[in-house]
Amino acid sequence: MRVSVVKSFDEHGGVIRALELVREEILSHLGDKRKFLIKPNFVSTVNELAATPKACVDGILEFLHEHFNVSEVLIGESPALGSFRDAISNFGYLELRERYGDVEFVDLDDYGHEEIVLEDRRGEFTVPVSKLVLSDEFVRISPCRPKTHDTVIVTLTIKNMVMGSIRKGYKSMVHRGWLEINYDIAMLATKLMPHLGVIDGVMGMEGNGPVSGTPKRWGVILASINPVSLDAATAYAMGFNPSDIGYLYFLNKWGYGEIDPRRIETIGEKLEEIRTSFKPHRDYQRQLSWKESLKVE
Repeated sequence: MRVSVVKSFDEHGGVIRALELVREEILSHLGDKRKFLIKPNFVSTVNELAATPKACVDGILEFLHEHFNVSEVLIGESPALGSFRDAISNFGYLELRERYGDVEFVDLDDYGHEEIVLEDRRGEFTVPVSKLVLSDEFVRISPCRPKTHDTVIVTLTIKNMVMGSIRKGYKSMVHRGWLEINYDIAMLATKLMPHLGVIDGVMGMEGNGPVSGTPKRWGVILASINPVSLDAATAYAMGFNPSDIGYLYFLNKWGYGEIDPRRIETIGEKLEEIRTSFKPHRDYQRQLSWKESLKVE
């Protein structure tokens, strides 16, 4: 389960190149699947820098139609701020339906929820999670920008899928402490893990992400069928230690993927060749306190 790494400032073409590098793994992993759910990041429906670029999703769609007998493609999200309809309009996504006739836009909150029981050190609670995302009927694809974050250091393909799957108005339920949010994201990820992740790092966000940060021009695109290794590789290339990111630490501990950059197999560029330094969130040091809390357990 390799991570493809491509240098490119062309989002559409770069995404296709990154996917082609791991094409055989994707085809082997997804088999004869025909239904796809693409879950972009629309944490804000007005700040384009906080959102997954349309060109990234366009590249994914072109790849899918080239290599799969596609019967249905859903592009779905439950934005934390604003409405889904505003997002697809503001970010130009409606053009994708004009180009690909089988694309349907869905607000995940319109398709029902299942109450998922979680338990962390603060006790047991339930979270309403999208039935559509939980369904085995669709291949889950998570494309996003690399962004710094205000509670978990970075937000990449796993967190994009997990938090977007929680019903609007209930997303804050997992914000129960520095340790708890990482643990709860990891637990939800065991049920919501993307089957394919794509990181569009042509332009990332650094500083006070995931909404109020500043642009970071990078020119890198990564993809993999193992989102844990993908997110760990990306976090490392952003200048962070993947083991400092709690939800990746837990998922690695539970056997869902490799997070040691020295043991992650890449194809294309080497991680050291693309490594840069994203300015962390102002609360970065406080975010690391989950590790101290873990030691107390």
